[in-house]
Amino acid sequence: MTVLVDGFGRRITYLRVSVTDRCNLNCFYCIPGREGCLDGGQLLSLEEVVRIADVAAACGISKIRLTGGEPLLRPDLTELVRRLREVPGIRELSLTTNGMLLDTLARPLAEAGLQRVNISLDSLLPENFSGITRGGTLERVLGGVRAAREAGLYPIKINVVLLKGINDGEIADFAGLTLADDYHVRFIEFMPVTAEEERWREHYLPLEAAMAECTRLGPLVEEPGPPNGGPARYFRLAGARGNIGFISPLSRHFCGDCNRLRVTAQGKLLPCLLREQAIDLRPLLPDTAEIAAAFVKALLAKPDPTSLAADPLVRCRPFITKMAAIGG
Repeated sequence: MTVLVDGFGRRITYLRVSVTDRCNLNCFYCIPGREGCLDGGQLLSLEEVVRIADVAAACGISKIRLTGGEPLLRPDLTELVRRLREVPGIRELSLTTNGMLLDTLARPLAEAGLQRVNISLDSLLPENFSGITRGGTLERVLGGVRAAREAGLYPIKINVVLLKGINDGEIADFAGLTLADDYHVRFIEFMPVTAEEERWREHYLPLEAAMAECTRLGPLVEEPGPPNGGPARYFRLAGARGNIGFISPLSRHFCGDCNRLRVTAQGKLLPCLLREQAIDLRPLLPDTAEIAAAFVKALLAKPDPTSLAADPLVRCRPFITKMAAIGG
């Protein structure tokens, strides 16, 4: 088996796979304006996704996260989950969703083999939530959270993009969710990914401010994160059942610990969000050795984590685009 280790000693074990670029929300920080989506014929088929996963697992990938767009919009998602759970070597299969369709799909997905979900939830206030998502319904998402718990898809991670002047007044409310329930609430810095620099500067909030706000509920005690669990730094309030994570791609980037690659919904292998390089896997799919070689080649494009620009706008400029086209 090939072991994917890049030139900086980082072992790559995690693959994020976008299964659609469509979304049923229109969050302003992700999609600046409603645009046409690719039609389904341009997206990777179920068989193509499974083919890529088979080779990735043989190369040492053990964790796959399904993303989008909104992955729950994909009609064959339950069958895709079932097939991916059968891939030897894939020990963890999870999914990121906005939760709008999770109330009806949580149980079928769990029965197909999905293990857990990350749910994007940027406000606990109905009007504020609707404004951020430009049309989303908070109660529908909260129903999805309840359905995920009932289906056993936990620990449930709730992802909150911090937006100064929009949801920063709710930080303590989100942190409070961890007191009675075993949620993992994760605060994420707003990234300049939509070419709207002025809006980013207006709403960017460094995580130190969020941490200070959380301490209104008590001291934060740092604790280890889950193995292969990604970039969050985890803390717990005294007596809390859940924990609080902080993901700081800008103020304190975590590239030195990067363990992931990405595949877009159209089959492009992305070595790094901060680089423009992409390898088209589709022409390689008939040849296992060629797919494996592409994964090895992708490692060469992963940047030196010590050489990244300090300015977030400079660091992120190579991938300023719709996040729905990348898969997060």
